[in-house]
Amino acid sequence: MTRTGIHSRPAVLLIAAALLLCLVLGSSFIVLHRLRDLRGVAVEAPAHPLTDEQARQQVVEPARQFVEAGRLDQAAATYMLLSCTNKQDPPYQGAVYLDFGLPAPGETRRYFDRIDAAMTARGWSVALPPSGHPGGRTLTKDGVTAVYYPNLDVPGRGVLQLYGECRNVTDHRADPTGWVDITSALRR
Repeated sequence: MTRTGIHSRPAVLLIAAALLLCLVLGSSFIVLHRLRDLRGVAVEAPAHPLTDEQARQQVVEPARQFVEAGRLDQAAATYMLLSCTNKQDPPYQGAVYLDFGLPAPGETRRYFDRIDAAMTARGWSVALPPSGHPGGRTLTKDGVTAVYYPNLDVPGRGVLQLYGECRNVTDHRADPTGWVDITSALRR
């Protein structure tokens, strides 16, 4: 008597192969998951870590360049080390939050074009516009990302955020947290 349907020899072999493949793939996932943390390379300890001062300078110096080259008016800035993994664990990156005056609303786009031109002349590269910030711009250089946009909550003001590389591995979990005013460091 010949078996047909699900009880036929080809069907049984196909089901067995599918189950074996699932077992192999599932086992591989578990093994690889244990060998490599899900956070990935971006948050592994860097081969060439930055000191606290180097992490600070990595973003403060570009902030100064933006203020000078972009002729940012009424600029005020703060600095903080941010965890790249969660709210407190190393590695950390330097971050600057800079607030500046904008020209009349109809002039903002041209103003941002001039900032782009001034900064690309200094080696910065234009990147994808930031999501969630209409009219914003993103530039990158040497591992630093600069995002600037009109502050929709405060008319007539713009925001520049600078983020350095995740290369500071000093443990800052016990440090007091908060943004530190660096406005005076923006002027030479």
